[in-house]
Amino acid sequence: MIFSAFERMVALRYLRARRQEGFISVIAWFSLLGIFLGVAALIITLAIFNGFREQLIDRILGLNGHVSVQYAVGPMQDYGPVAARIAKLPGVVSVTPEIDGQALATAGNNSTGVVVRGISPADLQALKLVSQKIVAGSLKGFAEDGLAIGYRLARSLGVEVGDEVTLISPQGAVTAFGTIPRLKTYHVVAIFNVGMSEYDGSFVFMPLAAAQLYFKLPNAVSDLSVRLTSPDLAEDLTPKIAAAAGGAYDALPWERVNAGYFNFVALQRNLYTIVVTLIIVVAAFNIVSGLIMLVKDKGRGIAILRTMGATRASVMRIFFLAGMSIGIVGTALGLGFGLWFCANIENIHLWLERTTGQNLFPPEFFYLTQLPARSDPLQVLWVVAMSLGLSFLASIYPAWRAARLDPVEALRYE
Repeated sequence: MIFSAFERMVALRYLRARRQEGFISVIAWFSLLGIFLGVAALIITLAIFNGFREQLIDRILGLNGHVSVQYAVGPMQDYGPVAARIAKLPGVVSVTPEIDGQALATAGNNSTGVVVRGISPADLQALKLVSQKIVAGSLKGFAEDGLAIGYRLARSLGVEVGDEVTLISPQGAVTAFGTIPRLKTYHVVAIFNVGMSEYDGSFVFMPLAAAQLYFKLPNAVSDLSVRLTSPDLAEDLTPKIAAAAGGAYDALPWERVNAGYFNFVALQRNLYTIVVTLIIVVAAFNIVSGLIMLVKDKGRGIAILRTMGATRASVMRIFFLAGMSIGIVGTALGLGFGLWFCANIENIHLWLERTTGQNLFPPEFFYLTQLPARSDPLQVLWVVAMSLGLSFLASIYPAWRAARLDPVEALRYE
């Protein structure tokens, strides 16, 4: 749609209401503010959830494989040949034998529940999310009675590198007087910080041989962690991995193993998107009401324009341009502010925490220690298109109503 200089001038003049028309101008400003806030909030919300999901995937897949292979009943005794068959499949990068178990970790007067993972020193060194995030100690001593623990767990237990940690397992020896818990003391050789509170606060890595001895699983593991060239291949390769492992084994892709995390993120994102979108919808209704009031207020002016030769189409374009101007300016401001906010979100987050003195992003609840944000160009384009589309629709009816105004009737009652 092409607008003449005359139509642009009149539309701009109508938006700059005089003092006696100030209420109409206030509605226009509130409409612009609503669209600005709605677009910015929606872009920021989607970016935060995108970043949250991306960081969650990086952390989870950084410590866990893309596909988990387990024996249908109990531990895997003869896991070597199974791992060899799976490793030959196209798309498989590595197959890591692991033992996962739970225990109570104690040090001094402190104790907490932990997840113990038995893994060979070479496989832990290849686990870059851990080996490249060591904040104290070294993995060189990760053998026999050495442990690698998260920094939050170390802080909870009050231990440092070289200190002793006692692991207590409820699956102890059964005697006539009941079950005696299994206790063994290990030395902390490394402390890591992977940036995910659940892992940093509860994970303990132990050499595979020591884990087999501690959990009484000689020559056995609890599962095989399979890593692929891309996590997106997990669903497609899972049936092939299961077939290579054999009928007695189950293979689960990472999406199903961690379904709870990602279903929660998807649910929250959808709810917040719906709520924030309503802000833009309300702002669009404000455009409708503001333009209708403007048409009623400018009835005499419209009649004069018509008598001076302005066509119905020209009058319609004037009021349509007035409504679209609110939508375009509000969308542009919201787009710019939203992208700027996403680019500086961590600095803004830290500034708000310093200003308010409150922990606005508790890692224990959000799992991650930093506030992530990643803008998806397609989602940003969708938000902008939706905002402009609603502004377009909101401007049609008032503009059509202005064009249908009879100049004779308008001047008769003035």
